[in-house]
Amino acid sequence: MTSQTTIDTTGSGGGAPATPSDATPGKGLRGHPWLTLITVAVGVMMVALDGTIVAIANPAIQKDLGATFAQVQWITNGYFLALAVSLITAGKLGDRFGHRQTFLIGVVGFAAASGAIGLSDSIALVVTFRVLQGLFGALLMPAALGLLRATFPAEKLNMAIGIWGMVIGASTAGGPILGGVLVEHVNWQSVFFINVPVGVLAVVLGVWILLDHRAENAPRSFDLLGIALLSAAMFCLVWALIKAPEWGWGDGRTWAFIIASVVGFALFAFWETKVREPLIPLALFRSVPLSAGVVLMILMAIAFMGGLFFVTFYLQNVHGMSPIDAGLHLLPLTGMMIVGSPLAGAMITKAGPRIPLAGGMALTAIAMYGMSTLETDTGSGIMSVWFALLGLGLAPVMVGATEVIVGNAPMELSGVAGGLQQAAMQIGGSLGTAVLGAVMASKVDSDLAGNWTKAGLPPLTPEQEHQASEAVQVGVPPVAPGTPDAIAAKITGVAHDTFISGMSAASLVAAGVAVVAVLVAFLTKRGENAGAGAGAAHI
Repeated sequence: MTSQTTIDTTGSGGGAPATPSDATPGKGLRGHPWLTLITVAVGVMMVALDGTIVAIANPAIQKDLGATFAQVQWITNGYFLALAVSLITAGKLGDRFGHRQTFLIGVVGFAAASGAIGLSDSIALVVTFRVLQGLFGALLMPAALGLLRATFPAEKLNMAIGIWGMVIGASTAGGPILGGVLVEHVNWQSVFFINVPVGVLAVVLGVWILLDHRAENAPRSFDLLGIALLSAAMFCLVWALIKAPEWGWGDGRTWAFIIASVVGFALFAFWETKVREPLIPLALFRSVPLSAGVVLMILMAIAFMGGLFFVTFYLQNVHGMSPIDAGLHLLPLTGMMIVGSPLAGAMITKAGPRIPLAGGMALTAIAMYGMSTLETDTGSGIMSVWFALLGLGLAPVMVGATEVIVGNAPMELSGVAGGLQQAAMQIGGSLGTAVLGAVMASKVDSDLAGNWTKAGLPPLTPEQEHQASEAVQVGVPPVAPGTPDAIAAKITGVAHDTFISGMSAASLVAAGVAVVAVLVAFLTKRGENAGAGAGAAHI
């Protein structure tokens, strides 16, 4: 049956949505808007932290478990892949069964998986439980946005989403610092164990504070085929991008997964026009601002997460910093995101998102270009300038893109909109790590042999060259035990110079992505549902 879905961006068509005035108040403080915000922020903080806190721990995990560069990438990619594949479906679960329940289940599962990672003694177990972390994180992230959307009155929703974005931004940026402290003074396992008490706090607050909200016209059935098609398509896309550096971009396996992804998305789009209650009503994307917000979130995450992946190795393995020193050197990025997020929220509330978003991505492009100029001996002052610019540029995008996506969706699809927002960020993070990782690997492979020969070092066998390339991609000099000091110094110089050339190329690609995002930002506008007194509009 052809879908007759009409999207009313006020959420009023076809039944009254559950708003604070509709919901039955609970006893005590249950359902209080600002306490709800605090509660969901605690849970969301865990997921946001884990997107970057692990980056600072990657070198320690690699050394302790004897992991390769590709395996270290999987610690990040496995997490992003699980999130990306399941976020939209998880948002639908919240719309159907209630965001409170899905939020609490997500928190419990995420904290349990975190504890299991800390107890793992192999890279395979770490990656496995990281995937479980991603699956449970997918449950709680869109549920958090759904709870905010239903709890706050329209005239305060922008402010709430701004603060929510600030929590994500601050947690994302603060991850490297906290990770540095824990790795240096405790161990890498503590990076994951810390989620257990945070999860317990989120569950206690959730049971006490959160009031469930369900739109009366929310879908009552599941589009199982749509879920399967979308999940398969997204998996094939992200899998192809993750494996391409290993297989090669011209390899038949890479293109087989890319083609399978395109076919999967096409079949999904076709099916969504036929099913009575689609997983994602395609009419949702008739909203140009909403679609632009999704694309903007992807592009922002490519530049940010992809760039941050290499910066941690640059600081620790090239500059020889300890984990905590590396985290402290990223303090300008963290500080500017914390300071910039509420300022960006206030600016977006007054002037709309278009100019702040475009300006933010322009600053991000400048920062990534600046990071492409970093050398092995670049001082902390110069690094701080580029890191601060990056934080200042990211802050309005974190806040504004979320408001654009969620505010332009109807109430009964708030979970799906939250899933779209988070899926866009996680897909972007995975794409950034995979694509920029491919740029890094390609540049290292092309430059290493020539640099090695110019330094007058003994020639390498193909196998030795492959092993050396693996080490250099994370900034580690491939110095064998017993190597004379003079030779070791030459190898170190070659390794660091080659790593820098790869990081520079990756940073330039990230800067180009940010420039494209500037143009996309001009297509955004304030959400129809975000302001008081917004009239009905159809998209």
